[in-house]
Amino acid sequence: MIRFAFYGRVSTEDQQDPEASRNWQLTRAHALVEPHGEIVAEFFDIGLSRSIPWKRRPQANLLLATLRQPDRAFDAVVIGEPHRAFYGNQFSLTFPVFEHYGVGLWVPEVGGPIDPTSEAHDLIMSVFGGMSKGERNRIKIRVRTAMEAQAKVEGRYLGGRPPYGYRLADAGPHPNPAKAADGRRLHRLEPDPDSAPVVKRIFTEYLAGRGMFAIAEGLTADGIPCPSAHDPARNRHRDGIAWSKGAIRVILTNPRYTGRQVWNKQRKDEVLIDVDDVGQGHQTKLRWNDTTAWVWSTDIAHPAIIDSTLFQQVQARLATRRLTPPDERSPRRTPRRYLLRGLLYCGLCGRKMQGNWIRDTPQYRCRFPYEYALANKIHHPGNVYLRETALVGPLDDWLYTRFAPHHVSETIQVIARAQPDQTAEDSRQAAARREITECDQKLARYRAALEAGADPAMVATWTAEIQARRAAAHTLLASDPPRSHRHLTEKEIEALIARFDDLRQALRDADPDDKAAVYTALGVRMTYQPAQRKVLIESQPDQHLVGVRNVSEGRLEPLPHHRSPSPVNSFSQVTQYDRGRIPVSPTRRPRVPTTGGVSCHVGRSLWFRHP
Repeated sequence: MIRFAFYGRVSTEDQQDPEASRNWQLTRAHALVEPHGEIVAEFFDIGLSRSIPWKRRPQANLLLATLRQPDRAFDAVVIGEPHRAFYGNQFSLTFPVFEHYGVGLWVPEVGGPIDPTSEAHDLIMSVFGGMSKGERNRIKIRVRTAMEAQAKVEGRYLGGRPPYGYRLADAGPHPNPAKAADGRRLHRLEPDPDSAPVVKRIFTEYLAGRGMFAIAEGLTADGIPCPSAHDPARNRHRDGIAWSKGAIRVILTNPRYTGRQVWNKQRKDEVLIDVDDVGQGHQTKLRWNDTTAWVWSTDIAHPAIIDSTLFQQVQARLATRRLTPPDERSPRRTPRRYLLRGLLYCGLCGRKMQGNWIRDTPQYRCRFPYEYALANKIHHPGNVYLRETALVGPLDDWLYTRFAPHHVSETIQVIARAQPDQTAEDSRQAAARREITECDQKLARYRAALEAGADPAMVATWTAEIQARRAAAHTLLASDPPRSHRHLTEKEIEALIARFDDLRQALRDADPDDKAAVYTALGVRMTYQPAQRKVLIESQPDQHLVGVRNVSEGRLEPLPHHRSPSPVNSFSQVTQYDRGRIPVSPTRRPRVPTTGGVSCHVGRSLWFRHP
């Protein structure tokens, strides 16, 4: 009897039921292998696009790692649906791994195991990969074309966060009968009585000659909440402490305040992670389209807050204030590299510190007062600077030490203790799903009441209330997605830590670009406290990132830029540097705030002081 491992994938939870998709894929797999053996292990990825390579899918990557283990619990792998497993050339990049470790790959389309010597089998699987890629492209084209027509011809609100100054209002049942039967309804924009007058004030004051910072200062002084404070439920990632010049600029350049629907202001580009290793696949980057590519509704789609004439006058003033158009700026001859880009935060305001080149030296700065109004009495220096060279050395020393051979056992124990308990998270998810189920049941009863002759206006009021509750539950699920996390044993963690040997060497000898990839893979986060001149260093490595690549010929192969939502552990260290020496305090262990997951101290507490 052959022991099989099953692999499957479902792309999204919104349009497909993961359990139903798993069941029918598993049924196909069982029908194929029943005469030959049984399925003893399962690997199933949820919520991932088929275009993501196997090494960047958590369960598929775990399956590939299990192939390397001589004591694995299965002898072959069965796939229920190759369209969902392979995309493009993924089969040609993955199957050699199965062949190398002597693990058979079974698919229903060939009636059994794939023969590595058969050109027909190879051709069939290549065709399925091409069909999978073509299907995804056709869906993308159809969806984008339909959305363009809906925005231009119908002026339909296509979702997303309503711009500041507007709120969502019910626009009637969904035109799709099936969706309407499920209680789905359209929405439209209507002026928010609290924030719409603020938008008018911003346009009027700017056209009268006031600058963006002066407008932000005046709004903050008058106690008017900024956009993130006005709607904190949708802006949990922002503190909402004051109006910023950026917020003023976004409002002044948004054409939707004229009453027309505007779509396609941004696009998603798929960019190769590494041009020298296309097998790593692409990463999606959001980029702005040129204004000529924007799609405007033919007619007025929602009530206007400002008229078109005022909007055009503001755009003309904005254009005259640009001394050098962005497309005429000369590019730098030599690109400037920042090892800690996106990893260093200001301890006063919590914002990421920006890279800045001063006297041929990379530095990081925070210019909070330059962007945010100070009428809220936030105490922040005009500029906070920190040199990169003051951080990289002690950071490398700490990371190198934590994964040194004589500290491995201690680090393994810390990681095992630090694995997150998901009981509270699962409880929140279950409550949100129960709320959605209850709302769906009520919507079905309201629909039955409407068909039985109930007052349409009253039913519409009930439906709007339930739709709001249902949307709030969906927002909770989207902001706090379910995390499939399995607690690792100390033996599994030991195997994971063993892969850090190459990374330790890379910290010493790697190219700066590769070293930056190591910092990202290890989940390094640093918070600079300028008053104490101290830096809090935290690391949150991930089991799906660490050890996927290794060092060859003295350089680090690029690590994937995909972050899994389930961290293995997190641990933090506060380090102090003083006159070239790192003093160790054997007794004092300060309380360190966490930034997600579970934080704990590893070894002795080291303080890093910026000289």
